[in-house]
Amino acid sequence: MDKSHTIEKDSVIPFGGVLTDDELQHVIEKSNLVNFNKKEIIFRQNTRTSHIMFIRSGMVKIFKEGRNGKFIILKVAVSGDFLGLLSIYGGETHHYSASAIQPSEICFVDNSVFNSLLTSNGEYASKIISRIAADGLFIFDRLMSQSHKQLPGRIADVILYFAEVIFNSESFEFPFTRRELAELAGTTKESFIRTLAEFKHDKIIDLDGSLVKVNSMRIVRTLSELG
Repeated sequence: MDKSHTIEKDSVIPFGGVLTDDELQHVIEKSNLVNFNKKEIIFRQNTRTSHIMFIRSGMVKIFKEGRNGKFIILKVAVSGDFLGLLSIYGGETHHYSASAIQPSEICFVDNSVFNSLLTSNGEYASKIISRIAADGLFIFDRLMSQSHKQLPGRIADVILYFAEVIFNSESFEFPFTRRELAELAGTTKESFIRTLAEFKHDKIIDLDGSLVKVNSMRIVRTLSELG
């Protein structure tokens, strides 16, 4: 199979390059694309699972709703990421919610079709298992960071997350409000703003509204490691 054909298949569904043409056609026939506006809910915690979803374009917030209207943002999902894998294979309802950070195109694939791929194509099943494990470990690491690191370490983790994982750039724009950033870091809005201002004062970062430029990735990484 030539590389261009593999890339074309991967645009239909993540890891589509390892599917046969018949399997891929079955996915196309049993899926549909839905456009979501910024801040629109894609699925809500405690609702029943029915489809595997993945992001064709855009950016999505994955968050856990707690008591008293409090939230924890677990991760940011981007183009090519699945949504709901942990819930689909961990129970009959979604264990968290998802909403669009920006206008996003989401592909919905019927569960039965997706399960048939896992049964018939061992290589595809292996890739999905690896993705589920990676998602679980990522969330585990995020929660450990929030539970055991001091505030500067948690803020450093947030900066590293956007710089190295989401945008792959030392200059980027926070896609969240300050309140949402605090939820991602597991702290209060006031504490997040104060610590971010300290980073700016110490010239670790430049900050102009939501625009961030990391002046020293070395210092940010050190703060993250020291916790």
